[in-house]
Formats: sequence, structure tokens, C-alpha cells
Amino acid sequence: MIPINNPMGRTIQALDLIAERHKALSSNIANMNTPNYKRKDISFSQYLEGTYNPLETELASKLGPSPVMVETSDEKVNPALELTEMQKNSVLYTIATRRMTSLITEMKTVINMGGS
Repeated sequence: MIPINNPMGRTIQALDLIAERHKALSSNIANMNTPNYKRKDISFSQYLEGTYNPLETELASKLGPSPVMVETSDEKVNPALELTEMQKNSVLYTIATRRMTSLITEMKTVINMGGS
């Protein structure tokens, strides 16, 4: 397991949290016609706060206070809002995967330089 206190560990953590948020948003759309269903969301800025990486800062500012699925008051599901949030989540996922690609490329460079 990769420790959370290194860039790769934090990026993996961010990817996991983004995936959980996507599940919550998908569930909202699937249940929008279910009687008494309350909208759910994932928020996790507290989970990521204290890091100084721009990715974590961006995620924390966009996605809220804890890594827990929370019911939002008696808010009904608005399909347009859910789809917009899914798009935002997709952009954050793209940013996180690019960050992971960059980290892997850096590691390959170091390995190749060390083998010379």
C-alpha cells in the first residue's frame, strides 16, 4: 500500500474519492423518481485539507467537508444539477489521472537515469 503522505498516495486517494462521488451522483439520477428519496453527495475537503498540492486543493475547494456520503436535507434530485456535477467530477478525474501519469513518468525517468 502506498502511504497517503506522498504524491502518488494522495492522488490514489483523490481518485478513490472521485469514484465514490460518481457513485453517489449516479445513484441520485437512478432514484430521482423514487418516493422520499433524498439526494446524496460525497464531500471531502477535510479529508484532503492540509495538503499543499494544487490537485488536492482544487478537489477540497470543489467537493466539500468530509469523505462521507451525506444526504442533503430534503433536497429533491434535479437531473440537470446531477449531470452538471457529474461533468465537474469527470473533469476532476481527468486532472487526477493526468497527475498520476505525470508521477509515473517522473518515476520512469529517475529509474532510467539511475540505470545509465
